[in-house]
Amino acid sequence: MSTNPIVKTKSSKPAPAAKGSGQGRNRKTSSYGKQLAEKQKAKEVYGLRERQFSNYVAEASKKTGDTSKLLLAALESRLDNVVFRAGLAATRAAARQMVGHGHILLNGRKLSVPSSHIKAGDEIKLTNRAKGRKGFETLSETLAKMEAPAWLTVNAKELSAKVLNEPAIEMPAFDTKLIIEFYSR
Repeated sequence: MSTNPIVKTKSSKPAPAAKGSGQGRNRKTSSYGKQLAEKQKAKEVYGLRERQFSNYVAEASKKTGDTSKLLLAALESRLDNVVFRAGLAATRAAARQMVGHGHILLNGRKLSVPSSHIKAGDEIKLTNRAKGRKGFETLSETLAKMEAPAWLTVNAKELSAKVLNEPAIEMPAFDTKLIIEFYSR
């Protein structure tokens, strides 16, 4: 047996970082990058596409008042979001599907448009057909345990909710002011 006289040693230089691995230069995120990230977070939270979201921002910009609060109020007053906030669905995506499949009544009329605007005084409830479906049997117990936002009252027995006033959210998961700045470029 012969031993190999050539011994490989590790080089002192680290291997180059793969593209997109996040390693390499430590750059600060630009203000544009921060604004873009906040916009993307908001779109993901509400499950909206770019066109829908930009329309909400444009609509809020046209009104007088604090644009960021108006934007948040418009997003929160969507029918699918109200169904989610009332606890009738576990996620916004599930709420959107419930509305789209016709399982929700708005003021006694079936409505299948998730982006419908809800006003103070509106009542949403599950259809009788939906109440008998699999997956909705334990909803009444779930609603009894949960606490609804201050702007909603939930009736666990009837599987319904009533909007008391304009939606208000104190701490959103994103910065609405950065989103308004992004669209004002």
